[in-house]
Amino acid sequence: MVSLNPIRILKNEAEEEKAEIARMSSFIGAIAIGDLVKSTLGPKGMDKILVSSGRNAGQVEVTNDGATILKSIGVDNPAAKILVDMAKVQDDEVGDGTTSVTVLAAELLREAEKLIEQKLHPQTIIAGWRIAVEAARQALSEASFDHEKSLNEASLRADLENIARTTLSSKILSNHKEHFTKLAVDAVLRLKGSGNLKAIQIMKIGGGLLEESFLDEGFLLNKKVGVHQPKRIENANVLIANTPMDTDKIKIFGSTIKVDSMAKIAELELAEKEKMKDKVNKILAHKCNVFINRQLIYNYPEQLFADAGVMAIEHADFDGIERLALVTGGEIVSTFDTPEKVKLGHCKLIEQVLIGDESLIRFSGVELGSACTIVIRGATQQVIDEAERSLHDALCVLAATIKEPKVIFGGGASEMLMAEAVSRAASRTAGKEAIAAEAFAVALRRLPSAVADNAGYDSADLIARLRAHHAQGEITMGLEMENGSVGDMRKLGITESYVVKRQVLLSAAEAAEMILRVDNILKAAPRRRGPDRRPC
Repeated sequence: MVSLNPIRILKNEAEEEKAEIARMSSFIGAIAIGDLVKSTLGPKGMDKILVSSGRNAGQVEVTNDGATILKSIGVDNPAAKILVDMAKVQDDEVGDGTTSVTVLAAELLREAEKLIEQKLHPQTIIAGWRIAVEAARQALSEASFDHEKSLNEASLRADLENIARTTLSSKILSNHKEHFTKLAVDAVLRLKGSGNLKAIQIMKIGGGLLEESFLDEGFLLNKKVGVHQPKRIENANVLIANTPMDTDKIKIFGSTIKVDSMAKIAELELAEKEKMKDKVNKILAHKCNVFINRQLIYNYPEQLFADAGVMAIEHADFDGIERLALVTGGEIVSTFDTPEKVKLGHCKLIEQVLIGDESLIRFSGVELGSACTIVIRGATQQVIDEAERSLHDALCVLAATIKEPKVIFGGGASEMLMAEAVSRAASRTAGKEAIAAEAFAVALRRLPSAVADNAGYDSADLIARLRAHHAQGEITMGLEMENGSVGDMRKLGITESYVVKRQVLLSAAEAAEMILRVDNILKAAPRRRGPDRRPC
């Protein structure tokens, strides 16, 4: 007799969601993530307070940076995790647009949910979206402009300043955006087109006001020089190392040394000192007058360096020595037997300076002439941390713009431009794909609508007026958030990086398409821990 009971092929505690239930679960999770960060969008967006748990319990962060918010929340929904990962990629690739890409993907899925209810097949929706993406990308490319061909540095600088202002307008630095715009643009232009942001160091020093932040043409290290060592060295030859400079000890686990008198202990200590002295002599054989070590330098080797007139700096972190090696042109070494093969770093002046209450070491005239340090001052740690995130976003966007110097108009103008192009493409498309393409245009218009809502303005009225302008071919019109009106972005100088906006469009469409394809969610059974086996 054949049993009609369903056959279960999964383990007892494994879970499976099928068809509409799986799709609805994905939609709900992704839309919830989009709604979470939507209120932070735009120059009048709100902030979130993030309170840590576990090891850093009670630590508070105040931010409106989409990537920071999404990294800090723990999500179980698979679709929500896809959007979180997408925001991280956006942050790594271009540095900005993390909130926009998450909100756009969520709005696309919100529209897809309505189309699924109208019995449109997911593959039909995806086909319509692909038509929409191609139309939007082409319209965005045609509307972009740059000053590279004319080699007009003044125009390029003006573009970069406008982009930096637009990026910083939605951050905590909005009240000081002119000051920080100049800092960011000056720092990026020093790179001379290389786009190597590792040459730009951001240092946070508490106290003072945000407008007291400044750009230092050189490299700053938040460390102190050893006791009785020179505090200022000109024409420095720098040896950068990652080596133990403590007293050599027997590091074999469980080893013991038995002696029969205190004299033997003294002999051991003397042998350790001689070994350390030999190591210091090998370092001095490199003809360096500055020694910088990743690890600690104990009192005895510090005294030997002082006697030799060498400046020794200890405990420079990994990021610090890697950046030092980059800007001084040196190499990080761990052994010192072949001085002729070691490349030393060089710099014209190393001196100890005081900034606020902090004593720092400044490296001036480094080999990598584009290297510089932006020092951020602020009243509280939360303000300084958020200022650093905001400035990092601006630097990333500017570096991306230098590499591909195309610019588009901001204030929602580019989204409305793409939406109009998609609507025209939809009107020329036969079949159900046209409905999906039009839904894509609706999702694009939701971005400027959210910006207006977050500022407390009538988004329905503003978007209707903006749409009418774009229908008449006025593609430079966008939202003017200071007065809550529609304005000409060209005259207002509100521009954004083409690279960032293109990445937002493509990443959001790809993530939404991936989630829409899902028709089954399988969750593995939790792994059970077996009983501990104790040795007999």
